[in-house]
Amino acid sequence: MSGGTETSGVSAVRVEAIDDSKRAAVRAFLIEHWGSPQMVYSQGVHHCDELPGFVAYDGDELIGLVTYAVQETSYEVVSLDSLREGHGIGTRLMEAVEKAAREAGVSCVRLITTNDNLNALRFYQKRGYVLVKIYPNAVAKARRIKPQIPLIGSDGIPIRDEIELEKGIGEEE
Repeated sequence: MSGGTETSGVSAVRVEAIDDSKRAAVRAFLIEHWGSPQMVYSQGVHHCDELPGFVAYDGDELIGLVTYAVQETSYEVVSLDSLREGHGIGTRLMEAVEKAAREAGVSCVRLITTNDNLNALRFYQKRGYVLVKIYPNAVAKARRIKPQIPLIGSDGIPIRDEIELEKGIGEEE
């Protein structure tokens, strides 16, 4: 599955499904940008390099990545990264997940972010995601698994809570 091509200057951005040939590059990307391919939150641990998802390329350069976990009635976005914010890469990656979810017949796409991540909260809400749950002090539980999770996040905001957002996936969106 491909998300198509978008021109960016003279180069083109391609969105492609993660397959076995891309796993090593995905793992290296996650280690470089997150320190590990593991995503730890209060609900557990995901190995993002083993999950389905999509990658964005500019030529041969991997410039974006989204991974998700398949659940019974939803897809849960576990990680989303764009190395060029403001160029539509994150949007294109999320659209690819939403399309895959719709094709699989699941009812929604959901995700969890932390209270300090104002950019993520803004990004997702602008794309139709709504806040459905707040897990107060949930990050303390995640820190028991991964003590490297910082105490202070973006804009000096203490990282304490997890916020769940979701978007219903209809037949024609």
